[in-house]
Amino acid sequence: MRHFDYLTANEKDAIFYKQPEVILKTDSKDLLSHALGAALYMPAVRPGIAEDLISGKHEGLKSVVICLEDAVDDNALMIAEHMLAEQMELLYEAVQNEVISSEELPFLFIRIRNPTHLLSAARLMGQAISLLTGFVLPKFTHANGTDYLENLAWLNRTHGLHLFAMPILESPEVIYQETRQDALWQIKTLLDSHYEQILNIRIGGTDFSGLYGLRRSAETTIYDIAVIRDCIADIINLFGRGEKEYVISGPVWEYFYNGSRILKPKLRKTPFEEQYGGSGIGIREEMLNHYIDGLIQEVLLDKANGITGKTIIHPTHIKPVQSLCVVEYEEYMDAQAIVDSAEHNNGVISSAFSNKMNEIKPHYNWAKKTLLKSKAFGVYHDDQNFISILSERTHVSDLR
Repeated sequence: MRHFDYLTANEKDAIFYKQPEVILKTDSKDLLSHALGAALYMPAVRPGIAEDLISGKHEGLKSVVICLEDAVDDNALMIAEHMLAEQMELLYEAVQNEVISSEELPFLFIRIRNPTHLLSAARLMGQAISLLTGFVLPKFTHANGTDYLENLAWLNRTHGLHLFAMPILESPEVIYQETRQDALWQIKTLLDSHYEQILNIRIGGTDFSGLYGLRRSAETTIYDIAVIRDCIADIINLFGRGEKEYVISGPVWEYFYNGSRILKPKLRKTPFEEQYGGSGIGIREEMLNHYIDGLIQEVLLDKANGITGKTIIHPTHIKPVQSLCVVEYEEYMDAQAIVDSAEHNNGVISSAFSNKMNEIKPHYNWAKKTLLKSKAFGVYHDDQNFISILSERTHVSDLR
């Protein structure tokens, strides 16, 4: 797959200094884990999943999680499993009949309920399981994690597959302060022993909030909820360390409809006016009406904390998240200079932008990750930013 392939060649030339590359399931785990971007959850009971993916209904969609867990009522599980098998078979037939290639499909994941369910869901899909990239493992703990990962390893081994795991940290022992450190360390030790299987780690912000009867508003980021913020910090502290690092994905953003406001919008008018003049104000207003400013603020905080990608629950979230995954020109040039200099210099070099010092040793890990992201999402021209992709298509031709 290739991010932003819905843009025309001229549009991509106008927006990108370095265009996104084609990413395949067979690429390195490091590249794949940085390439997921916005992962859209779809309940398995939703009809027409295969048709939507084949037709490319949702522009920019490159990661899909079909959910058999919290998005499905317990009494409807058998129906959901039947519908999953049916939709996967339709996708498989479309690939076999060359209606679409497997490389053109988004990365596909199934969110199952427990370790045993992983195997039973796999059986339901038959040969269509070859289209998957992996499984999402909910309520992941040290107690159930061994079974989850051993079942996945068995499935890969016996069927010649290479499916990844994406554990979700969302259980009480992870969020409760008195058990958190031990719980996280035990999970980290387990995941380290299955390191090549783990594509990324996801944070269940909704389940964490539910344990305290909390729910953030559309004007509040997850980082404003103190008990969740502290837990996220501890997860990053342990799993984001450079010596054996995991890609950590951001918690879901829940809002997508219009409503009244209490606080001022988080999107400044100036960048929109500078880029599009008077029409830029209309673009900004549309984003505000759909609560996209809150989502943008949260993704920016995700990025500042070293979190890559995000769980989403509505197609309107795809482009905001993906557009913020694109590497800025200045970031790319600094990262490239750091990596290039590391071969013969491990001291300090001045940024080409004359506004910062790049220290080779402490900034090297950041630089490597930035270059990985640039392969997946591309690099903006120096005078472009996320607004270029979020804007109306009618404005794109005026970018350059």
